[in-house]
Amino acid sequence: MFRNLPQVTKNLLIINLIFFLAKYAFLRYDIDLTNLLGLHYFAAADFFPWQPLTYMFMHADFGHLFFNMFAVLMFGPALEEQWGARRFLIYYLLTGLGAAIVQEATWALAIHNIGQVSAAHAMYYANQVVTIGASGAVFGILLAFAWFFPEVRMFILFIPIPIRARTLVIIYALIELFSGVAPIPGDKVAHFAHLGGMLFGWIIILLWRRLNVPGFDAPSWGLGQWIKQKWEAVFGKRHPRIKRDDDSKDYSDYHYHGSI
Repeated sequence: MFRNLPQVTKNLLIINLIFFLAKYAFLRYDIDLTNLLGLHYFAAADFFPWQPLTYMFMHADFGHLFFNMFAVLMFGPALEEQWGARRFLIYYLLTGLGAAIVQEATWALAIHNIGQVSAAHAMYYANQVVTIGASGAVFGILLAFAWFFPEVRMFILFIPIPIRARTLVIIYALIELFSGVAPIPGDKVAHFAHLGGMLFGWIIILLWRRLNVPGFDAPSWGLGQWIKQKWEAVFGKRHPRIKRDDDSKDYSDYHYHGSI
């Protein structure tokens, strides 16, 4: 199975594993790769220009690595085969960079709010925060898979009900948005970085579709039409409005359009 994987998907799995092993190997020499390659706040002392790229190849523990790479393994090959290796790699990296940009903006807002209370606490926070992981790019992949394969049914772990890819991604996005706005105490997940990967993925797909890039001309998931269908299923169809010909006429004088 591993030998038959597309080139970029296979190499992403290998590179992420190498970075994970290197993190522990370098600790023997007192070199903290998480601090060196992880994403820091852009005004922090430990920030370096390469971090918005390298952070997405670092992971906190094996579980973090496993679930991110499992998503790449499951959804990456279909996209790589449709788009081609080079374009899939560009998309992966750009969504990861987009997630980093959104995370930096989230930190900037948090630091600004903390600074209103205490400048010292804001400075301390700015120098302590760090983000690692491929989740931003993974969420970009999830969005793209749902966009081009919206009717594919998938199972969520421990939930034995098949869910369409489009529905699953919308649920994921809503959960991430809620978790980011109202975080649980002690939650260290960068929820807005995940949403940033989705946002930049959406922008890239729309841009490449407009530019008629090969592989992006497939029918999209029709989000607007899907929302309309769900709205009508819950609230019913909207009836045509009744309009009066002239405000000077009596209210009983109506002009009808369509059927009621």
